[in-house]
Amino acid sequence: MKKRLLPAIILITIVGAVFTLGLDDYLTLTAFRAQQAELQSFVAENFATAVLIFFLTYVTVTALSIPGAVVMTLVGGALFGLVIGTLIISFASTIGATLAFLFARFLFRDSIERRFSATAKRIATGVQKDGAYYLFTLRLVPIFPFFAINLAMALTRLKTWTFAWVSQAGMLAGTLVYVNAGTQISRIENVADIASPQLIGSFVLLGIFPLLTKKIIEVVTARRHLKGHKKPPHFEANLVVIGAGSAGLVTAYIAAAAKARVVLIEKGAMGGDCLNTGCVPSKALIRSASIAANIRRADEFGLSAGIPEVNFPKVMQRVHDVIRHIEPHDSVERFTALGVECISGQAVIDSPYTVTVNDQTITTRNIVIATGGEPFVPPIAGLDHLDYLTSDNLWALDKLPARLAILGGGPIGCEMAQAFNRLGSTVTLIEMESRILGKEDIDAAQAVTEHFAQEGIRVLTGYRADHFTTLDDQTQITCIPADETNTALQELTIEYDRVLVAVGRRASTAGLGINKLDIEMNPNGTVAVNEFLQTSMPNIFACGDVAGPYQLTHAAGHQGWYCAMNALFGRFWKFRVDYSALPWAVFTDPEVARVGLNEQEAGEQHIACEITRYGIDDLDRAIADGEANGFIKVLTQPGSDKILGVTIVGPHAGDLITEFVMAMNNGLGLKKILGTIHIYPTLAEANKFAAGEWQKAHVPQRVINISARLLRWMRH
Repeated sequence: MKKRLLPAIILITIVGAVFTLGLDDYLTLTAFRAQQAELQSFVAENFATAVLIFFLTYVTVTALSIPGAVVMTLVGGALFGLVIGTLIISFASTIGATLAFLFARFLFRDSIERRFSATAKRIATGVQKDGAYYLFTLRLVPIFPFFAINLAMALTRLKTWTFAWVSQAGMLAGTLVYVNAGTQISRIENVADIASPQLIGSFVLLGIFPLLTKKIIEVVTARRHLKGHKKPPHFEANLVVIGAGSAGLVTAYIAAAAKARVVLIEKGAMGGDCLNTGCVPSKALIRSASIAANIRRADEFGLSAGIPEVNFPKVMQRVHDVIRHIEPHDSVERFTALGVECISGQAVIDSPYTVTVNDQTITTRNIVIATGGEPFVPPIAGLDHLDYLTSDNLWALDKLPARLAILGGGPIGCEMAQAFNRLGSTVTLIEMESRILGKEDIDAAQAVTEHFAQEGIRVLTGYRADHFTTLDDQTQITCIPADETNTALQELTIEYDRVLVAVGRRASTAGLGINKLDIEMNPNGTVAVNEFLQTSMPNIFACGDVAGPYQLTHAAGHQGWYCAMNALFGRFWKFRVDYSALPWAVFTDPEVARVGLNEQEAGEQHIACEITRYGIDDLDRAIADGEANGFIKVLTQPGSDKILGVTIVGPHAGDLITEFVMAMNNGLGLKKILGTIHIYPTLAEANKFAAGEWQKAHVPQRVINISARLLRWMRH
């Protein structure tokens, strides 16, 4: 680090001197126009010297990453003409960019790699594979500042020689356009010249060049990936959607509404995980468990009900009745009536244009992969010999486990822990991290943890399951500290009757055949997509759990709309998927819901924010309902009511969060929520009171003082 200190000081001093002495003022078109005649005269009399001075100045400006290269390029065209100006600037810009690249690499790369090691490794892998290509495309599009590209690429493992020659080639087209514009600017002698066809043409070229190059890049990229795959003379379908879960159903619905020819393929049950093994059955079970918990609280409300008798088979029968009641919403009959051809079977993507199912090959212009996810089962010794439960087979239970062990303290693990505990199981929840609900704020997770303790759920944090054993028909889990250096935790043995594995989910891609195509995958096994939900194969898209990054039914449906629109109309107009106001909830008691940033993420990302908190224990309706616990926490921009994120812990948090989602989607701040009339007494008033807390903290003291004086004067 010390060897980098002196060069860094020297560079900072030089750049600082440039701005302090006002030397950057010379890097403007205004300054050039003021001295244009003298400069052109000097060039005419001292051509070689002028070329050398301009060349060295250009190298210096770009090497020090001083803004001004664009102006100098225009000036170069004005002074030296199109051919010579392009030659000078092309080589000067490459040398300067390479020096900036080397300076930044020497000063910053090692420290950044140490601080962001995981991210750096992912970037290094991508650069090693396609670094030259990505650099070339960035150089082609002038909307990306050249100095920013120099600094960014310096932090990768791209070879210096590769950086230099790719930059030379990539910047040439843009240099030509800007130098040509400079040659036309130099010809302005009077107002009439401003409207000359040559000058207008140069500026039009400057305007359309980024769009043109972007389109060229898209075409070249598409051909690169589609190379070797024969395109059919015509297509049987506009779109083949693989997977009939939330993502696939929404995609097919939108495409059919646009009158596209859509084929929907599902190997299992229509409705996917959400309907059959996820959201619907879990919430039905949680509802039964909640009723049981409320019966136990009857005495609080002046009622006598005794201990509820749980008929577990009947509880599970209700769960399946709920599924059957909702099934028609996602049925083959409904989607067929909408104009979607539904096929049952395992789809195999043979090429970017063909999908085979049940020995039938369908030609299609676009494909959407929406195959969802499946429970991840870790390789724990002895687990593979047991009849363990997951979120998939849990719903086949017909007997309530007396003792239930749950691996995983995420949303699924926590929801099921509380539900089964309330129905009568003795529940032990095992989580490797130091707390449950690791994606939520500490105070939110702590509120749920405390409630679990009150209800008798045993929560073991900081432990991992090491192995399973069966002795004399008695099954046991041996748990050890996840952090071996933590001497405060000792090895534990837990006896149980059934174990639920809920440590996470992984993308379902087996049998699709995508390993034979040039489709990039993420390290976690999901299909890699861009902001338009395109895979690396340009006419194949992916959405839902198979693509991530959110494993949420409503997120999958949200992505489905973008997939349908971009697949059908992307050649004309594309839509970037927007997650900025994506909410989610954990349906424990208390519920935890949030949208946007939370306090934990703001700290990790070094985002400045103000935090406003309102305690729901102060809310009249919550007190009347006997649910006076929880809080609303709002993150706003410092000094502004703009909402960056909200976390709600308490009754019906998943419902209450919607008002904040609407506000964020429409650019509304806390003042608008405060100015909205809320019915009394409702839980929704909590949102207004949270906004009121922000307002109280932002009333200027000067205004308060003036008000006090005015009112005092009015009493006389």
